[in-house]
Amino acid sequence: MNTEKGEKAGFYQPSEELLPYPPGLVQTRRHSRGPVFRKFVVLGSFAFISFLIYKAHSISCFVGLKKDKKYPESYDSYIKRIEEGYLAVPSTESALAASRDYATHPHLAGAVEDFQDAKDILALFQSEFGIPAPATKPIYPAGSPESREATLSTSSKLSKPAAWVDIYYPVMNTGNADGMVVELLGESDQPIWKADLLEDGDPRDETAAKYKHFIPPFHGLSAAGEAIGQLVYANYGSRDDYDKLIGAGVNLTGKIILARYGANFRGLKVQGAAERGAAGVLIYSDPRDDGSVTMENGYEPYPAGPARNPTSIQRGSVMYLSVYAGDPTTPGYPAYENATRVETTNIPNIPSLPLSWANAKLLFEELGGVTEGTKLNGRVGSRKVRMVNDVDAKITPIWNTMAAIPGHIKDEVVLLGCHRDAWVMGAADPTSGTVSLHEVIRGLGALYKRGWKPLRTIVIASWDAEEYGLIGSTEWGEDFADWIQEHVVSYVNVDVSVSGSRWDTSASPSLAHLIQRSAQDVPHPTDAKKTLWDAHFDVGPYEGPMDAEFARMWDTKTSSEPRIGPLGSGSDYTVFLQRLGVASSDQGFGSTPTDAPYHYHSIYDSQMWQEVYADPGFHKHVAVAQNLGLLTLRLTDSIILPLNTTQYALELDSYVDTVIESAYREEILPDLFPLRRAIAKLQDASLKLDEEKTAAEKAFRKALKKVSRAYNPRIVRRIIQWIKEHLGIGAQEEVQDLRFGALKWMSSVVESSFSETQICKSRGKGTLCDFLRAAKRVRAANQKLMAFERGFLSEDGIKDREWYRHLGVAPGKHLGYAPTTLPGLTEAIVYDEDHELAEYEAARLTTLIENLADFLEV
Repeated sequence: MNTEKGEKAGFYQPSEELLPYPPGLVQTRRHSRGPVFRKFVVLGSFAFISFLIYKAHSISCFVGLKKDKKYPESYDSYIKRIEEGYLAVPSTESALAASRDYATHPHLAGAVEDFQDAKDILALFQSEFGIPAPATKPIYPAGSPESREATLSTSSKLSKPAAWVDIYYPVMNTGNADGMVVELLGESDQPIWKADLLEDGDPRDETAAKYKHFIPPFHGLSAAGEAIGQLVYANYGSRDDYDKLIGAGVNLTGKIILARYGANFRGLKVQGAAERGAAGVLIYSDPRDDGSVTMENGYEPYPAGPARNPTSIQRGSVMYLSVYAGDPTTPGYPAYENATRVETTNIPNIPSLPLSWANAKLLFEELGGVTEGTKLNGRVGSRKVRMVNDVDAKITPIWNTMAAIPGHIKDEVVLLGCHRDAWVMGAADPTSGTVSLHEVIRGLGALYKRGWKPLRTIVIASWDAEEYGLIGSTEWGEDFADWIQEHVVSYVNVDVSVSGSRWDTSASPSLAHLIQRSAQDVPHPTDAKKTLWDAHFDVGPYEGPMDAEFARMWDTKTSSEPRIGPLGSGSDYTVFLQRLGVASSDQGFGSTPTDAPYHYHSIYDSQMWQEVYADPGFHKHVAVAQNLGLLTLRLTDSIILPLNTTQYALELDSYVDTVIESAYREEILPDLFPLRRAIAKLQDASLKLDEEKTAAEKAFRKALKKVSRAYNPRIVRRIIQWIKEHLGIGAQEEVQDLRFGALKWMSSVVESSFSETQICKSRGKGTLCDFLRAAKRVRAANQKLMAFERGFLSEDGIKDREWYRHLGVAPGKHLGYAPTTLPGLTEAIVYDEDHELAEYEAARLTTLIENLADFLEV
């Protein structure tokens, strides 16, 4: 992919005015004048303007210009124009074109195609934000002065948008198709059956057929090697499944585990097997987890119909994600090229391979056939299975593409990101997210070109190597940990924005109300009478019976009311929330049991599947883009940060209730009264902060209104516009109608080294002094809000996985994707069953919450 191709595919849109010009602003026209006359007029005009500025409030006789009796635009009206202008930009045509560009070729992390995509995103940033492309591309090795300066300057001296690429150097692996083996052995250990380990690449899906052999099916960060043993079926390979097998008397030592995808992160299936002595693991996609849309129910397999293609294979990382994320060899610090590497503790030491259903069902014959073999009954195969995982692990460069738009308040930063790499084409994962981000970038770029400057700085990231274990985002987070904790107010993540019918979101509880309000302001993608929020209830178009166990799991997972649940892991918010304490969110349309099955990490996660089954017309991509943009704008331009600490504090009580309900034995529970009391104290402190937030914003709005009147540049602008119109000076300049001049004084508040007393003494008491005082009051409240999530961090981390520091939420120790709230306390009770440890965890959680309550006091 190159820049020319990107332009043809819809990267760049011709600039058009999205809104009519404001009243009193006349479009310019050129008049031809002689050079001598023009020079005379210009000099005279500047002298005249100087006089008029001095007498601005008494002007009434200037030719063609009446005295402006109207007050300046209110901040609310300004914000409304900003949001309306943004929502008008994302389009289905642009989204479809971008998807056809990105999702029609492979882009495995570290590959040449991935690097080209990184440069194409860089070009997109430069085009949309008006960033001149330097002669030498701004691509910097992480840790270099240029890389450090690029990020650190965004919160200090950056005055115009910037874009660059950071290179990190993690350890990753790639598979060798010729060396991958799964075979059933007969007498004398001779192979009697061999799996093909290939996806068929049906020619009706052109890109799937073209690239069917491009990236072999393998597991990222899996252990190389050979394993031979008898086959044992372990259902989902969950902790409970393995415990049931052990309880039934099955010895897993030296066995080959056959497990299905789903329920927990694939790496934890391998970890559980290794801890119990297994020799290797095979993981397959089971049609029982496809809900109603199965061949058994009469649906044709993709691409002929909506059912799963039986040859599809799910690639993916088998990192032990709940131990730590990022480069396995540099836990807690960035993977620079010359970094000191350590022995890994979060990747497997036994081989694993992914399988298609077409191959797996033949292995089930060794366990009595599919019907009997898929029961968790401890049956052991009579013959041996041989598997070989041929992978090559090495230090591999990856590329995070970054952009920044400096705000009036430079040192408060909103971070927005999506990863770019895919296991093959990744039309859903992650290209749907990249497409939605593409539309956000276009929308923000359109606002910027019209004069908008965000109140806070915005940093946008196209992360790399997420698929191997959230590597790109984690390395950047570890690289700039101190800066992030000092400046980043929130992280807005998108990954898979469309893979099915139901919109779902997870977030820090402090963001729940903001997300709901924003979703209620975005139209439903296909029903004009509804909003995006209503899409929480949407289902797929197909019907039919489904597997009973899967149906129970789905019912447990969903409820009748939409709920914004806590974040676990599995995407790039992990380092920001659970290590650095940044309030985070994630969203997208996911599959339901009546949707066409999503061919996750397969060649059939393709553009054709996306256009035919996931999002015909690309309306969902646009809806997600609109909501992402609104969230970003409201986090950026709200006077008081829209973080609801009281909602968070109230939810903590339900977290404690969950701990009590999860205890197997009551005697293990610690005394939770001190914890409850600390939570009540936090709730009281948060309510008082709510009152201060309201009062501070009211005072700021009042002061902003006054300073806008006192320092109103409208008359000067109209004089200059009259000169442009009638004299033709500067007539070709682009009209910028989205400025809000009074906000320039916010920079004085942030950047001034003087105290409030000195400022008011130097400027005299009055309008500007009142504004500066009100702004400092707002800033003080916002500092408490942005630090709230940090209050749950413990430097000691969570037992057995100290990389995770958030004691409020973490990925489940034996789940990976799904969250566990109050993880240290919960795991001491549920897994360790240790009363003394539970007392310790309750005590340190109590101390954190009490300290947080003290910090919030106003």
